[in-house]
Amino acid sequence: MNDAMEFYFNDHLVKANIFIYAGCSQEKYAPNSPFEGNLNSFLASVVSSSRQESYNTYAIGNGSSTPPEATIYGLYQCRGDLQTADCSRCIESAVNQIGLICPYSYGASLQLEACYLRYEHADFLGTPDTSLKFKKCSKSVNNDVEFFRRRDDVLGDLQAAIGFKVSSSGLVEGFAQCLGDLSPSDCSACLGEAVGKLKSLCGSAAAADVFLGQCYARYWASGYYGEFSPGTYK
Repeated sequence: MNDAMEFYFNDHLVKANIFIYAGCSQEKYAPNSPFEGNLNSFLASVVSSSRQESYNTYAIGNGSSTPPEATIYGLYQCRGDLQTADCSRCIESAVNQIGLICPYSYGASLQLEACYLRYEHADFLGTPDTSLKFKKCSKSVNNDVEFFRRRDDVLGDLQAAIGFKVSSSGLVEGFAQCLGDLSPSDCSACLGEAVGKLKSLCGSAAAADVFLGQCYARYWASGYYGEFSPGTYK
């Protein structure tokens, strides 16, 4: 990793808890219900696990002795470059926020800058999902042939990622990540979709982020995040 990339990641460790997007189910559970008890167990387990692991999945209450309406499936994942302590802090922040953003929801997902948390009543683990969850595009770079060549080099490299990958070419940098429950072939397919959407939805943007259901890809022109505020995104 070059010095510019190290500066970017070190700077963004401070911003690891920044909100990216969230999704909440319309269906609600009742306070003090069996589902709420299992949800609290899930969230406590997530916080505990994140102190040792950057990724984990859960199936809680799916045994024969548990009412079907109380079952919870969930996962969390931290960005691949985070140290364990930073991962744990990010996940703790996500756990603290998700109930405020999605109160009494049977399903919820929360993407922060450096970690992701999701739970559902139905089993979603390992099921491919390339639906668009969030995109962010900067202002355009016009008639810069070298930039587009370098960008395409980075995106081509990221598309081949398995898990988490960082790439740079000239003044263009980026990274991508799949959820840990994806097979290598499903990860490749998801990142192919993400890279395609970066190009089709953000066109000639100097920086762009695309988050799909189970993967994301991001790129930027070197120095972009230091020179432009988040308000330049659309």
